[in-house]
Amino acid sequence: MGGVLIIVVLLVVGGFFLVGMYNALIRLRNQVKNAWSQIDVQLKRRHDLIPNLVETAKGYMSHERETFEKITQARSQAMQAGNVKDVSKAEGNLSAAMSKFNLVVENYPDLKANQNFLSLQEELTSTENKISFSRQAYNDSVLFYNNKIQIFPSNLIAGMFSFKAEDFFEIEREEEREAPKVEF
Repeated sequence: MGGVLIIVVLLVVGGFFLVGMYNALIRLRNQVKNAWSQIDVQLKRRHDLIPNLVETAKGYMSHERETFEKITQARSQAMQAGNVKDVSKAEGNLSAAMSKFNLVVENYPDLKANQNFLSLQEELTSTENKISFSRQAYNDSVLFYNNKIQIFPSNLIAGMFSFKAEDFFEIEREEEREAPKVEF
């Protein structure tokens, strides 16, 4: 009788352990999804601001058609990207197009003085900062989740219930990794 009781207690404790570990993995996976949705919200805001900025600039920059087309194409690709890797790559391309746009803007002092343009540019800068913060929060969540599903004993539970590692939101373009060059 005592041996059966010990087996029952071990099974109950093991069941609680399994349920607790499973629930912890679910919570972490949901945190990763929430962090991704925060990035998505900021990227949507960025995608909405860019056309307004471009339209404001078009009146001043009539000879920069190629720059506008690259921004429009990069924005479209970014909006259609599906998974984390595709979004990372597309957003890197959009950032590169916007960097070129900002360099071209320097040649138009009247545009740089336009209050509407300055306001839009400030909003875009604020949004870029929020995107950067959201990327960091997302990558932190992914790191914690991926560690949890790969470390013993939770890796056993993760394997049993098909928990898969998530991708980090990484910089795809090498030039984005480099520090900006300042020359006087």
